[in-house]
Amino acid sequence: MMPADQNPEKVSFVAKGRVSDAKERNWVDNFCPEWSQPFLRLSRMDRPIGTWLLLIPCWWGLLVAILQSGGTLISLKVLWIAIVCILGAILMRGAGCTWNDITDRNLDAKVARSKSRPLPSGQISLKLAVIWMIFQLILSAILLLTLNWFAVFVGVLSLVVVVIYPFAKRFTWWPQLFLGFAFNWGVLLSWSAYQNSLSITPLFLYIAGIFWTLFYDTIYAHQDKEDDVRIGIKSTALRLGSKTIRWLHFFLIGIVVFYILTISTIYFEGSRFFSLLFCVVGILLMSCHLFFQIKKLDINDAEKCLTLFRSNRDSGLLLVASLCLAVFV
Repeated sequence: MMPADQNPEKVSFVAKGRVSDAKERNWVDNFCPEWSQPFLRLSRMDRPIGTWLLLIPCWWGLLVAILQSGGTLISLKVLWIAIVCILGAILMRGAGCTWNDITDRNLDAKVARSKSRPLPSGQISLKLAVIWMIFQLILSAILLLTLNWFAVFVGVLSLVVVVIYPFAKRFTWWPQLFLGFAFNWGVLLSWSAYQNSLSITPLFLYIAGIFWTLFYDTIYAHQDKEDDVRIGIKSTALRLGSKTIRWLHFFLIGIVVFYILTISTIYFEGSRFFSLLFCVVGILLMSCHLFFQIKKLDINDAEKCLTLFRSNRDSGLLLVASLCLAVFV
């Protein structure tokens, strides 16, 4: 007999192997060989939103680097860096999620949303999870080594924040800040891959991205509030509580301010007026998207929180599209 406190739908997810917060018609569960599914779920391939949120800052960094140098999108160098960003985001998000699930496997077993993940549900062994993580890291390293040595150095440094992040919720109310450090590192990496150096411009953009992560992952964290309190882990959702809406406005202001600082470091000649215009239009569109998320948010509605969190792919791509136009004109 099923325990009274269990949701039959959630139980069926675990029985079939599907993770509870994955979309029902995802490609992993419907099209991939059964033997591969636990590995792909461990890498969150059935939930691609995280890959988008890791990839988009990479593209921001690359496009702003092209803008500053007066370069063009139509070149083999830019094409290869863009491809490395895509493949690297898939692999490093997969490796990072695998590492996160390895360190959190006992905690995940106590949380309704995460107990159906491959490790706590018994779909895959700890040994195989470690091997899978190493395999993804090796492929990521091969990609990284195709870039210049400065970019390789920047890429290796990212491992520090990747390793620390899963433990942040154990010692700080701001684990989303550490996620921001990790998820926006692509700004620094893609800039370095194109420019072979760093400057104040990508640092400003990096900080803008961190504010963006604080924005969307605070919304996401409100799904797990009750479970987080019960098992004693921390999040900005718990720290900010009823003041979340006010803080989301603050995060939005942070995004805009540091993006403007980013653009202000780029010299726009008179002939590049439309480039500047598209840069401004981009942040206006993204800001409007984020503002409407705040208006729609109900921090006590887990489904609404998840929907709004996922919509941040679109807010980030609005800026990508505008920066592309800024480079073209």
